[in-house]
Amino acid sequence: AGNTPPKRPARVFHHQPAARGGQRGGVAGIGGAGFGEHVEQFIDQHRGRQLGTVAHPAPGVGQVQHLARGKQHVEKQVALVVAALLALARKRHRAHGRFVQGDARRLPRLLPAQRFDAVVFLLSIQDMNPLDDVLRAAAAVLNDGGRLVILMTHPCFRVPRQSGWGHDADRDLRFRRIDRYLQPLKVPMKAYGPNRSGVSVSFHRPLSHYINSLAACGLLVDALDEITSHKPGTSKAEQRANAEIPLFVGLRARKVER
Repeated sequence: AGNTPPKRPARVFHHQPAARGGQRGGVAGIGGAGFGEHVEQFIDQHRGRQLGTVAHPAPGVGQVQHLARGKQHVEKQVALVVAALLALARKRHRAHGRFVQGDARRLPRLLPAQRFDAVVFLLSIQDMNPLDDVLRAAAAVLNDGGRLVILMTHPCFRVPRQSGWGHDADRDLRFRRIDRYLQPLKVPMKAYGPNRSGVSVSFHRPLSHYINSLAACGLLVDALDEITSHKPGTSKAEQRANAEIPLFVGLRARKVER
């Protein structure tokens, strides 16, 4: 889980403000930074309700800060945090929560007897494999009727190392080039760290894999949001492309009552 090979566990951030009214439930999340408010709007069916528990696997530093501050409608939060951020999260947000190590594929074992109103994968699902195992584990900790939200780079337009920008000079048109799409890909990303010894892997899958895997876990997709770049662009062609070709996609699925 997180930006690690599949066998290495992610980290867990556990935030629990004082209980309010004995309510239980919550939001579980897995992901990056800077999209907290967007995700809140995407699961706005919870607005005005008391949420019990919130889990956010693998958020970035900014997202940990956003989560640790807490929301009035959230009783408890749980977040999987990548290893590199664990010490920093503990240092900055010790007063707001507890940080432990865990694996997104084993959420029921990691969080025994806990159920959530929502699970959020925030710019992290494409770092996790196998997809079915991760989604099955997330579905297992959701309440009936609960929501699962995925925010990720758009797999139709952003295939790591197999897509890019092109320019048609005759038409003054900027376009997106897609070299591969339908076949799942395991893509090594740029090396990082001292002596560039660190290696991370991204898992590309077509959009249909996410829809079908969610359905197989009893999660019915009821919303899809395509998000363009916030960058204005330096030319008319770039401005048009940035406004028309999505950078991210958000999926929301509801756990069907059995």
